[in-house]
Amino acid sequence: MVFQVLHPSIPPFTWQRPIGLGWETPYTVRYASNLDDGPWHGMPLGGFGAGCIGRSSRGDFNFWHLDGGEHIFQSRPACQFSVFEQVGHRPSQAYALCTHPPANGSLSTWQWYPDSIISQGAEGMDETATDANSTGTYHALYPRSWFRYERIFQSQLTCEQFSPIWAGNYQETSYPVVVFAWTATNPTDEPITLSVMLTWENMVGWFTNTNQVPEVLIRDDGSPVYSYRPAWEQSEGNINRWVEGGDRVGFVLDRLAQSDPPAEGEGQMAMAALADPSNTEVFYQGRWQPTGDGSEVWFPFCRDGSLSNQLDESPAGSNESIGAALAVRFTLQPGETRQIPFALAWDLPVTEFATGITYYRRYTDFFGWDGGNGWAIASTALKHWQQWQSNIIKWQQPILDRNDLPNWFKSALFNELYILTAGGTLWSAADDRDPLGQFAVLECIDYRWYESLDVRLYGSFGLVMLWPELDKSVLRAFARAIPTSDARTRVIGYYYTQGIASPIAVRKAAGATPHDLGAPNEHPWEKTNYTSYQDCNLWKDLGSDFVLQVYRTFVLTGGNDYQFLQECWTAIVTTLTYLKTFDHDGDGIPENSGAPDQTFDDWRLQGVSAYCGGLWIAALEATAAIGEILKNRGLLNSDVHVTTPPETFLWTVQEWLTQARPFYHQKLWNGQYYQLDSDSGSTIVMADQLCGQYYAHLLGLPDIVPMDCARIALQTIFNTCFIQFNEYLSSGQFRPQSYTSVQDARSAPPSPEEISQSLPPVMVRLPIGAANGVQLDGSPENPNATHPLEIWTGINFGLAAFLVQMGMRDEAMTLTAAVVQQIYDHGLQFRTPEAITAEGTFRACLYLRPMAIWAVLREFDAEGG
Repeated sequence: MVFQVLHPSIPPFTWQRPIGLGWETPYTVRYASNLDDGPWHGMPLGGFGAGCIGRSSRGDFNFWHLDGGEHIFQSRPACQFSVFEQVGHRPSQAYALCTHPPANGSLSTWQWYPDSIISQGAEGMDETATDANSTGTYHALYPRSWFRYERIFQSQLTCEQFSPIWAGNYQETSYPVVVFAWTATNPTDEPITLSVMLTWENMVGWFTNTNQVPEVLIRDDGSPVYSYRPAWEQSEGNINRWVEGGDRVGFVLDRLAQSDPPAEGEGQMAMAALADPSNTEVFYQGRWQPTGDGSEVWFPFCRDGSLSNQLDESPAGSNESIGAALAVRFTLQPGETRQIPFALAWDLPVTEFATGITYYRRYTDFFGWDGGNGWAIASTALKHWQQWQSNIIKWQQPILDRNDLPNWFKSALFNELYILTAGGTLWSAADDRDPLGQFAVLECIDYRWYESLDVRLYGSFGLVMLWPELDKSVLRAFARAIPTSDARTRVIGYYYTQGIASPIAVRKAAGATPHDLGAPNEHPWEKTNYTSYQDCNLWKDLGSDFVLQVYRTFVLTGGNDYQFLQECWTAIVTTLTYLKTFDHDGDGIPENSGAPDQTFDDWRLQGVSAYCGGLWIAALEATAAIGEILKNRGLLNSDVHVTTPPETFLWTVQEWLTQARPFYHQKLWNGQYYQLDSDSGSTIVMADQLCGQYYAHLLGLPDIVPMDCARIALQTIFNTCFIQFNEYLSSGQFRPQSYTSVQDARSAPPSPEEISQSLPPVMVRLPIGAANGVQLDGSPENPNATHPLEIWTGINFGLAAFLVQMGMRDEAMTLTAAVVQQIYDHGLQFRTPEAITAEGTFRACLYLRPMAIWAVLREFDAEGG
């Protein structure tokens, strides 16, 4: 990995990639039914809950999350920037700034930008943008990204693209807009004429599901899925209108006969630029055919950087698509630098879930709900873009300036926040109950349900540290859901994958903490517990997860939002009382059932487990602390939904703690680590066995286990799950089931060299991180196991945070660096998965849990404090 300053306008420590450079052996998906778009992912553009667009390092716009909770990955070649250049009286040149021409033969007259070719092995980031074969470099430091173009144009050109996202901001962060700030410098001794053109296809109306009542099915991995059929390319009635407002000019991409109020997918898009008659010329083409050869746009543009200045507001017909084009031409004298901003906005104010269940998006609190504000949003961006840019820099700079943080860590820290834009994010308009609206991020696209509570135990650290009021919004939604019930029944997908009959389970039991806040095809926040892979009413970690996150958010945000604690108190009492019913032997700790009943939902735990038992004890300590805080402030009131008086419940909690504390240690401690559980007989070392201890220390609660035992266990985890596991992989002893070609050819076992040759090159990219659970020598207990042998990126970051907390900083950074390298060197950037494997595969990309890297920063800060 190389992170360095290449241009004064680009900060250090960005993730970078030569423009158009591919990957020889990127990670591929583990299960064929899961999402794998390939490695061409760039930083998403757009505000939280506003929908977003992605542009890859080859320059194409290919990622469309403009329908809440839904995913489209497809390049639209007509959506593009192009540059014309003429130096003095020399022949001119013009390129559309994407290295990937359309595969269907459209836009055949356009000249496409040449890609980078690196001769020293096209894998990883060992190459720099100074390589003679590079045509430029893509950089990303969320929420800003850059294209720096090199060796093709005589001028020095950089395009910075960003949305107005910065910590603690609850207005502009929601805006559906992206600014493209072009910086052009003339390093020659001759004048250079440049023209920058933005072309865009009118996509209004495309982003809604035409399958009004999608059937929910069970996928081959046991997960519930439904079909999404967007109104893709259905442009009939779309029109493009030219707009001039002061020094801002551009197009509103609109649609005839829209509903009032607007339906999902209806509204506007807008593209705008600044017009300064003293030093720029603006050209336009109001209607052209993106599916044709593109000559009506390209011929005048490649000739002299102009367009025909034709306006045509006739609507698109049936099976027709239309685009608009906007160009700004200017001349730079030798040594001169100029900035040219463009803005792209979309006003699609409504998200619809199940038919008739609609919400307005948060940004409508500032621009209105009628879907006619595309121009106002784009115009606002052109007015304030420099201040927005300054606010982002002001937020990020203190972290970027720190000498105690590795450079690669600074890059990954900000870039992992991408999920808050790209994760199918919802952010609703404000109302009396929720004055900042309601917020939610998908677990991932493969597991398409919102704010999975077990996942956000680590994965919400970025949110609580930077936008804490949004984190409180999510936890309030869980608090409201805990007392509710949903008697609908369903089969459980896990049993489907095992080929055995499934028990029938109710969807949501009263008192149980739901696993998630629902899915895009139903009613998020109201119909919870969507996942049916397991019966989450039986899970032994969710109730504890809820309590710990409530207290964590209280503590990490100043420890003074007593109303927030009071709002969650009834749910805390309710869910802990429910969870205690699984303590069948009366030892004070709920037992795991033998079915996968916690976040590792392919992994059977039996009896008292180190993972769930530790979380339970930490949650009891947090409850005791919350109760004392509320009691001391006179806020510990009775609730009609809870029969046990508050004082009695606090006394009961202390009783449970008195039982549970000694039993947990005595039953599970074996001198080297805490055993997986009390009853299975497994000798596996679980990486996340002391998550409860981590949280207890984080929140200033009494330790769950003796500190000397915690240190010994943590050292064992690091040595076993990371060092020994990766040494075991490199030895060639581990041969996954999927690679059998060498063994099938003969009866004798293959040599390590033969195994290595039969595996994809990714197998040798060691270390790849810490496995979830292996034996003391690093070998698998069961070589065909799933979750134990996966490297969960978010769990690794959580483990790294624990290492820092316990004074093992070097080990923490070694582990974190291994995982970051797998993500950002091997085509997983901006689609970080839940899991990577030794086979060179991944599972569940665009995952929420990896935002746990912010927990590592939290421990650095606590250590420094």
